[in-house]
Amino acid sequence: MPGVVYDTSVFIAYKPASFPAGFFMSAVVIQELAAGAKDKFDLQELDGLRRDYETQGRLLVPTDEDWWLAGKVLNSSLRGLESRRGGWTPKLPAAGKQRIIRDVLIARTARRAGALLVTDDVSDFKLISRSCAVRVAPGRQYFKSQRG
Repeated sequence: MPGVVYDTSVFIAYKPASFPAGFFMSAVVIQELAAGAKDKFDLQELDGLRRDYETQGRLLVPTDEDWWLAGKVLNSSLRGLESRRGGWTPKLPAAGKQRIIRDVLIARTARRAGALLVTDDVSDFKLISRSCAVRVAPGRQYFKSQRG
């Protein structure tokens, strides 16, 4: 079974209690969840989760090349440049900078692992796919297919 990575939006919308075989945890998603944690107990739980996935070799951590590509995608998005795959990259408002950087890092690490990225932010990843061909599935569609 191919690997799977959940974007932060999936944890927020679906609150999965278990993970499929071949699941990878993104260090970027852990960071985003930690930023929104309610209290120190949630932070401790996330830290334990992070350590478990790191020990198992299933924690996806961005490399220097991933950061470089994130910068290039951000540059193209802020300037509205033509992409390698053809067409123009829509100009991104400055307020979306941090979000798009994190999403590129999630996409790159998922692609490197050969994993399917499950997200509710499909439009963000469609923009990113011009520079990083990651397999993406909408959360609603993915969880519906898992049930039946």
